Amino acid sequence: MTAAASMTREPPAGTIDVRDLTKVFRLYNGPGDRLLEAVHPLRRKFHREFAALDGLTFSIPRGETVAFIGKNGSGKSTLLKTITGILTPTHGSVVVTGKISALLELGTGFNPELSGLENIFFTGAIMGVPRAEMEKRLDDILAFADIGEFVRQPVKRFSSGMFVRLAFAVAVHVDPEILIIDEALSVGDMRFQQKCYRRIRDFKEAGVTILFVSHDMGAVINFCDRCLWLKDGKIERDGVPVEVVRAYSAYMNYDADEVAAPLQAPRELPAPSAAWQDVSACASFGDRGAEISRVAFTRAGRRVEVLQGEEDVEFAMEVVFHRDMPDPLYGLLIKDGYGNQILGINSFVYEFKCAPRKKGDRVVFKFAFKVPRLRNGEYTLSAAIAEGTQETHVEHHWVHDALIVQVANKALKNSLGCYVVVDAELSEES
Repeated sequence: MTAAASMTREPPAGTIDVRDLTKVFRLYNGPGDRLLEAVHPLRRKFHREFAALDGLTFSIPRGETVAFIGKNGSGKSTLLKTITGILTPTHGSVVVTGKISALLELGTGFNPELSGLENIFFTGAIMGVPRAEMEKRLDDILAFADIGEFVRQPVKRFSSGMFVRLAFAVAVHVDPEILIIDEALSVGDMRFQQKCYRRIRDFKEAGVTILFVSHDMGAVINFCDRCLWLKDGKIERDGVPVEVVRAYSAYMNYDADEVAAPLQAPRELPAPSAAWQDVSACASFGDRGAEISRVAFTRAGRRVEVLQGEEDVEFAMEVVFHRDMPDPLYGLLIKDGYGNQILGINSFVYEFKCAPRKKGDRVVFKFAFKVPRLRNGEYTLSAAIAEGTQETHVEHHWVHDALIVQVANKALKNSLGCYVVVDAELSEES
């Protein structure tokens, strides 16, 4: 070892360095092809190669909370498995310092034939925690998991929720320097999720490095310091969460490969300057006396992907009329991720003056409104064109979930939703 090398300082525990990481899988059409390839005298190939990861390079310092987002199949889980050592790189390198505790997809890490209790000590041994120390932590682990006597049953009999409860409880009680969570919390119930997020905040404050995979963009913006968007095994974007989420949401909503080519708006129409979203692939119903061809959701002339609340926005729909319609009725409905109706607007209730339409007309109708304060999360916008009144009308075209937007407000008081005026008084009874 040279003098210069001997003076090189080891990176602090909790750091990750990925250089030109590539992971290639061999894909076979059937199990027999693998055998044929192994015994073929001319070494003929019966497989095709798929690069799940393609030349990734990035570094994560100690104490940073990093989110990985992307569509299913973009390489997120493969990357985390490579970082944890479950998979080996085809090319490149991954250098990790510190103790890793990982909560990957269901089934990873636990022996299904062992009981939950046995798996607690089994995991502790893998993590280098002596059995005597795990016994001291056992009560805290069981209290956190809160699965009762089921902990003495084989893990293969656990429900997905019970599995996640125990796996997370063990993962956070082995003093990790790097904590990895791959979408597992979406399985647990709401109370358990909140308990997990509280523990994650504790780890952040303690300087633990956290890698977080989630499709909940509100959680990504609120919990994470940095966000990497993976697309087809490559890093599409790496930066501040709110900016990466905004770009990712735009891609998910407007990517040209995902939807049919949008119609060209006639020049005389007051069309929004932002890109339109074709709705032909959306679920819909109606008698098709008129049809919604595309929609746009804009703020200050630019399309909207992420909201914080209280923005002035416009929702526009382009409608093609297939017959005369003296009393057109236009509607907009906003729903949360659970399908609850949050906000509804229609032209009849708000007494907008809507001109009668003739067969062949193609018009753009806009709703301009202020977005209320909404809780962080994912929301969908549905559009409708009908005829008649609120009480008696014919539904011509109702388009379910025409657009998806994220509400992500980092300010804690604003992330809870609408304003609340509180007048509290403390009185003493005599």
